Amino acid sequence: MPSPNDENVDLGRMFGLLLDNKWKIIFLTLLFGLGGMVYSTLATPIYQGDALVQVEKTGNSSGADEIAAMLLEEEPRTAAQMEILRSRMIIGRAANQQKLDIAVFPVTVPVIGDYLIRNDISRPGFAEGRPEIWGGESLAVDSLSTAPELVNRPLILEVTNGGGYRLLDQEGEPLLSGMPGERVTSEEPWIEIRVSELQAPAGAQFQVVKRSEQAAINSLKSRFSVSQRGESDTGVLQLLLTGPDRAEVGATLDTIAEVYLTQNIARQAAEAEKSLEFLDRQLPNVREQLVEAENRLNEYRSEQDSVDLNQETQNVLSSMLDIESKLNDLEMQESEISRRFTPNHPQYAALLEQRAQLQREKAKLEERTGTLPETQQQILRMTRDVEVTQQIYVQLLNRMQELNIAKAATVGNVRIIDFAAVSTGPIKPKSAMIVIAAMLAGLVLAVCLILLRSMLNKGIESAEQLEDLGIPVYATVPRSNDQMKLVKRVKSRNDKASSHAIGSFLAKLYPTDMATESIRGLRTSLHFAMMDARNNAIMITGPSPGIGKSFVSANLAFVCAQAGQRVLIIDADMRKGNLHHIFNDDSKGGLSEALSGKLSLQEAIHGCDVPNLYYMKRGVAPPNPSELLMRQNFADLVESVGQDFDLVFIDTPPVLAVTDASLIGRVVGTTLMVARFGVNPVREVKIATRRLESTGIQVKGCVLNAIEKTAAISYGYGYYNYAYK
Repeated sequence: MPSPNDENVDLGRMFGLLLDNKWKIIFLTLLFGLGGMVYSTLATPIYQGDALVQVEKTGNSSGADEIAAMLLEEEPRTAAQMEILRSRMIIGRAANQQKLDIAVFPVTVPVIGDYLIRNDISRPGFAEGRPEIWGGESLAVDSLSTAPELVNRPLILEVTNGGGYRLLDQEGEPLLSGMPGERVTSEEPWIEIRVSELQAPAGAQFQVVKRSEQAAINSLKSRFSVSQRGESDTGVLQLLLTGPDRAEVGATLDTIAEVYLTQNIARQAAEAEKSLEFLDRQLPNVREQLVEAENRLNEYRSEQDSVDLNQETQNVLSSMLDIESKLNDLEMQESEISRRFTPNHPQYAALLEQRAQLQREKAKLEERTGTLPETQQQILRMTRDVEVTQQIYVQLLNRMQELNIAKAATVGNVRIIDFAAVSTGPIKPKSAMIVIAAMLAGLVLAVCLILLRSMLNKGIESAEQLEDLGIPVYATVPRSNDQMKLVKRVKSRNDKASSHAIGSFLAKLYPTDMATESIRGLRTSLHFAMMDARNNAIMITGPSPGIGKSFVSANLAFVCAQAGQRVLIIDADMRKGNLHHIFNDDSKGGLSEALSGKLSLQEAIHGCDVPNLYYMKRGVAPPNPSELLMRQNFADLVESVGQDFDLVFIDTPPVLAVTDASLIGRVVGTTLMVARFGVNPVREVKIATRRLESTGIQVKGCVLNAIEKTAAISYGYGYYNYAYK
């Protein structure tokens, strides 16, 4: 049953793992930080320019007419002005004025090309004739027009000898050639180009693109933004533009502001222009009507000998002229307001009601004229027509004069507060933020890799894990730094076979090493494990290669020989055994020859400079090691050497790799399993034990080898080492 502290143990183990791998984490973090620093150095800097414009509320500047008063209620909203600034009308005109439809890209050195150009690094001698552009080299194209099929397609401009150039298509076919300052044209395909400036050696290349109008607009819009300054509807707008060229950013932003101001003034003057157009069409008709009315009145007076109007008729005429004047004003107002509102609009409806009232008054006056004498009625009607037409004509002339003055005085309701100011330093890349983000990414990646590796590599980390399988742990052998030195010494040899050698006797060279003390403890435990054994042969095996079986076998044999016992160690790994390296010997003349009858048993056993210790090498690698071990002569060999020696240690191949260990285990009395700390998972040891048990071999105990004192173990399992010196 899991303890309540399991969660804390896991967290402690993870913390310990991170401590054990702190140098890897630091290295990877610094490596990513260095990468971020390199990126921020090589990345193209982006500058930002800003400008301020104000959208003012429209005021009743003249107070001359009711039309202007009605139009004042339609105030431009800030949100609408922001959309106008982002519209194709403004952006397109600005892009056209700045010639953003012509794009020039230098052919650069991969990765570092932009850095070389920005820092004005001159072309070295080895780069002469190369197409890449270096510092101090530039191209300015004043105008470029192409056939529709070449729009948005890059063309290559290559510098030629004598300061000229030639234009190539994407396949490298020449299209035209020319000199800077000249306008050059080709007919098929149609291209017209004028290069104003060219500073580059022969062979250098630039990419020139004639962008479509929409492409130029989209490119500028992607770098442009508008925002309102202030919390409420202040009407102050901030224009922002970014780009890699400080001069281009400032000039383009000023152009956008000026185009916006110009269109605003034009929009304010548009109403006056439309009214002038209407009045220009009406004025000749009214003049003609006035002349006709005056002629009719004069003719009638001549016929009637200059009849004058009496007092009553004068009063009626005066009232009728006043009503006609008002109706004419309302008619002019209706012609203006009908272009903006429908008849259902309250202002339009009020105007129609006022006109209907005046027409009713006019009808009453016309009823009064019916009681006048016929001559007075005719003179009244003709005089009225002349006076009304004359008033209309004068009103039209006055209105046209007012509109002309208003048009000339139009200033718009937009003003530029601040022209473009471009930042002295780039806003991107932010080197400090990039380095910090890269280091954090490296830190997170390193931690994740270490934890993932720990999850995937569930090697044994405590003796309790083996005892939970029911296997007694006879010894826990710590990892010896002195042994690692011996291994490095052997690996420095030139012969390939020695690259996996275990070194020399640790127990002989470093008798006080903690690993040697643990093996002495194993010798004591082994004495009790062999009490019921059928013979004195001990098989030392393991689930996988490279876990230290030969190390345990050799040093255990040494400490037993030191105790006065007569010991023989046999290298039964006839495929890849390397026990002979400990004795500074080769592999020939060993077990394989003894089993095949090529050598006698006495000839296969060799002595060494350690008293009571003898060894049998693996011999020449046979084609059928398992078949040799299955023969009866191997069992006879084990029985024979068991009579001549007190202890016989047999170092075997891995259990899970080949079946040799199962064959050897059937003729020995005691079997020990070696597992390596952090390498062999518990499941692997369990499978190896079951495989041996399936052939009738009982594993007496286990040796946990190469235990390391790590923070993961200390925090996770509370595992401690003690030293006695």
